[in-house]
Amino acid sequence: MEKKIIKSQQTGDSCIYVKHPSGLDIYICEMEGFSTTEALFGTKYGSINTMFKTNEDTEYTTVPEGIAHFLEHKLFENEDCDVFELYAKTGASANAFTSFDKTCYLFSCSKNYKESLEILLTFVQEPYFTKESVDKEQGIIGQEIKMCDDNPEWRVFFNLLSCLYEKHPVKIDIAGTVESIAKIDAPLLYKCYDTFYNLNNMVLAVAGNVNADEILEICDKCLKTCEDKGLETVFPEEPDSIVKNECVEIQPVGTPLFNIGYKCTAKTGYENLKASMEAYVAAGLIADPSTDLYQKLLAEGLINSGFGYEVFNGDGYFSLIFSGESTDAYKVRDAISEKIEDAKLNGCDREHFERLKKANYGSLVRELNNVEAVANLMINAAMEGVEPYDTIKVLSEMTYEDVIEYMKNELSPEKLAISIVKGDA
Repeated sequence: MEKKIIKSQQTGDSCIYVKHPSGLDIYICEMEGFSTTEALFGTKYGSINTMFKTNEDTEYTTVPEGIAHFLEHKLFENEDCDVFELYAKTGASANAFTSFDKTCYLFSCSKNYKESLEILLTFVQEPYFTKESVDKEQGIIGQEIKMCDDNPEWRVFFNLLSCLYEKHPVKIDIAGTVESIAKIDAPLLYKCYDTFYNLNNMVLAVAGNVNADEILEICDKCLKTCEDKGLETVFPEEPDSIVKNECVEIQPVGTPLFNIGYKCTAKTGYENLKASMEAYVAAGLIADPSTDLYQKLLAEGLINSGFGYEVFNGDGYFSLIFSGESTDAYKVRDAISEKIEDAKLNGCDREHFERLKKANYGSLVRELNNVEAVANLMINAAMEGVEPYDTIKVLSEMTYEDVIEYMKNELSPEKLAISIVKGDA
């Protein structure tokens, strides 16, 4: 069993990493003095992973969109009872989620963490699918999909992705479509489970009031050794260019919603982390609440306090998105684009950069005193191919010149699109 301590050179915080004989990557952060525990058991399997093969396959398998999310729903049912009933007995609060590139099962508790961890590790390793249960779930998820289709915030986001991405499956709703999930059956679920829920493709992260030796004892007891099947996931080759520069959809909304996005170069590992931090700070330099641009747009009634920005990135996709409500989203788009082009030529306020850097650094350090945040930090880092404290390292080493260079290289007006959802008036 490989075991090491991972330590932050910047803050002195540390966690334990174990490569378990079963194949599982385990991260544990013992947080003395805290009363709660957070655990996440995740697989590198999300909505974008629709094409894959292992060393047992001669050809790639293509599966229906939405199957990762469907599988997450079904794992909570086993042959004997509902998993939530088991958690109710330990007092833990449990949940799960599927994103574009991962599926995670989690619980939080203030007592009985060992019993709850046994439940988590056991049920995720014991799939139970039948034709009857799959047919029932198709109806439930079908209703969920229709609700999302009527959600303006959801529509404005996915419409933007369809403007930016021609072939990458990130543009497809995480839950799939009513038509795609109709193609899912029990044998296909078992195929995806056996492929992606192999422990060599999974991560366990536990933080809080825990003892590492006790956690490893439970892992030894519950984990089933898996042979690494050499999983490969592939995506259609995505062009650098965008599909179109705008999309407008009519929905029953009061004030129109907008998403404005730049399509940037997708990266992996440490380079991806570095780029995401540079992009986020760049967006702050352009349009955080202290900027002249933000105050001007606010004074003119073109944005409100709901305006914000995010870096949206993962395996094969990367974009910087500004979002909010506006009676004239085109003016907001043009103002942001003009400000970025000016920054490329003339730079930005260096003092503002230093304030942003310190504020973001402070936020990251504060999160190290939050059990839930630490558990998520560990599992997200593992999924992204970096170490838990690399985010703090990247930010501490970031320079003003790095951020301006990122703008010059990545924020191109030719790769800018806008999505608007507005009323029909």
